[in-house]
Amino acid sequence: MITVHHLETSRSQRVLWLLEELGVPYEIKRYKRDPKTRLAPPELKAIHPLGKSPVITDGGVTVAESGAILEYLVECYGAQATGECASLQPPQGTPAYRQCRFWMHYAEGSLMSWLVMKLVFMTIPTQPMPFFVRPVARGLCGQVQAKLIDPNIATALAFIDTHLATHAWFAGEQLSIADFQMSFAVEAALARAEDAGKYDALAAYKKKMVARPGYQRAVEKGGPVVMGA
Repeated sequence: MITVHHLETSRSQRVLWLLEELGVPYEIKRYKRDPKTRLAPPELKAIHPLGKSPVITDGGVTVAESGAILEYLVECYGAQATGECASLQPPQGTPAYRQCRFWMHYAEGSLMSWLVMKLVFMTIPTQPMPFFVRPVARGLCGQVQAKLIDPNIATALAFIDTHLATHAWFAGEQLSIADFQMSFAVEAALARAEDAGKYDALAAYKKKMVARPGYQRAVEKGGPVVMGA
C-alpha cells in the first residue's frame, strides 16, 4: 500500500491527484505546518532526511521530490490505468514528449522559485517586529516585488498563457504527467500574481483541471491546495 506523507497546503496535493486518476489505492498520513513558521514538522525527517513534503513510501521504497514521485507512480502503476491516463508519458522522440519534459522541469526549476519568493516577500511585513521597522520592511518588500518578482512572474504567466491558448494540455492534446507537475504552480500563480485575471487561457485551464472528478476527490481528501494570497 502506498502511503502519501501529506503536508497541508503543499505540493503533495498533485501526488494525490495523480493517484486518484490512476485509481491506485493509497493512504494518507497527514502533517500540520507550524502555525508560526509555516514549516513542516520534524516528524517528516523520520520518513526522509530532508524532512519535507511530498514524500511517499511504497513497501520498502521511499521516494521524495514531487517530479520523481510522479515519474515513479506512472512507471510503476501507469500500465494498469485506462483511458487517457494509460498514456501519461508521451512516446519518446515525439513533440509531446519534448513538451512534457520541458514542463516537468520548468515547474520547479523556474516558475516555483519566483512564486515562493512572492509568498516570502508578501509574508515578511506581517511578521512580529518593532513598530518602527514595519514601514521599512513593507517598503523594501514592496520594491523587491514590484521591480524583480512581479515582472518575472508576469513574463512566466504570459508565456504559459500563450502556450495554453493553442494546447489543450501542457504536452499537447492529451493529459500527461506534466499537467500534474504544473498543477500546484498554476494554483499558486493564480493566487499570488498581480493581474492574474487577465490570463484567460490559464484561467480556462485551471477551470478544466479542477472540474476533473479525480482532482476533486484529491482535494476532498487532502484539503486546500495553496495558502491564501
